[in-house]
Amino acid sequence: MRKILSISLFLASALFISALNGNAASIPIGGIWDITGPTGDVGAPYATAQRNYISYVNSHGGINGKKIALFGEDYAYKIPAAVALYKRLTEKHVLAILGWGTGDTEALSRFIARDKIPYISASYSEGLSNVKKAPYNFPGAVTYSDQARIALAFIKSHYKGSGNPKVALLYNDKGFGRSPINDAKKYAKKIGVNIVDDEIVPLRALDVTSQLLSMKRHGAQYALIQETIMATSTILKDAKKLGIKTKFFALNWAANEKLLALAGSAAEGLYWTSPFSLWTDTNLKGIRFVHKVSKLYNGNKAQSVNYIQGFIAAYTLVQALKKADEEGRLNGPGIKYALEHNKFPNGGLSAPASYSPKLHKFATKLRIYQVQNGKFVPVTGYISP
Repeated sequence: MRKILSISLFLASALFISALNGNAASIPIGGIWDITGPTGDVGAPYATAQRNYISYVNSHGGINGKKIALFGEDYAYKIPAAVALYKRLTEKHVLAILGWGTGDTEALSRFIARDKIPYISASYSEGLSNVKKAPYNFPGAVTYSDQARIALAFIKSHYKGSGNPKVALLYNDKGFGRSPINDAKKYAKKIGVNIVDDEIVPLRALDVTSQLLSMKRHGAQYALIQETIMATSTILKDAKKLGIKTKFFALNWAANEKLLALAGSAAEGLYWTSPFSLWTDTNLKGIRFVHKVSKLYNGNKAQSVNYIQGFIAAYTLVQALKKADEEGRLNGPGIKYALEHNKFPNGGLSAPASYSPKLHKFATKLRIYQVQNGKFVPVTGYISP
């Protein structure tokens, strides 16, 4: 992996130096990725997709003849490392950045605004869509808060018991984990859902017996999970071992295809709020295109939904770069304008996507899937809060 990154950086540097020497054939952008840190299980395929797509664009003429110089590095989910990397990227005069986590993206947001560098992140924290507070941040999917709202609305509408449904919240004590919690509680109160328990689960938890027993004592009939794959697998396996009948709802990072192998039969019945189409949705033009690009660089390897997430973010940025270049303003404010004033059809990789000058929400609709007979099956169409 380090060798691949080194090669990518060398090629990007060569393109950038060419631009500095007067050959305006390079568009420098940055990548801040978690490949080896605690969210690397989902971060690595995300980063791979972005490198693959940028390579594909460059091999097909770039953007109006200009090649993209991608300076991407692994920051291992450490906020100080992300800040240091951001500084190095600004020294390379990147025009935009493909970023990662909530804690680091929120920490960088004021610098991003100051430097006027559009930043499409894998953090879908609702606060990052607030144009007044984070004018150059663009979350790359349905926000975590909207995901939680959709799950809670689904629970409420399908509940057949007496009184209000009782829901627990399971999340890690990071910016990512905490992001949707207050909004979920406010929305639950509004629609008549009782939040009866909060439990902190580490990102790489190997045992959550105490948290699950506490949840059971509080009578939780449902639980929302804001985690990544390893913690979700532990939650599901421990719940099955303890005989807990709570129905679990995974927000987007808490589930993917690999979870089915890790959790096995314990994943049966799990619900999943996924803003993205899956590798197996080959009826979609966008998925067939993702297959084509991936095959060029990874052979016939099947990819997880996290690869598709990374692909969407890179694809969206490239379309904005193209628009900004065609309009003669290939700079931070020009790219921001392009993101805010265009639609970004992606062949069904997600719900129809577009930002606006007043709100940087990529989309507000997603599908809910459920694990049935060991496979993810959509149980809704695209729905919103």
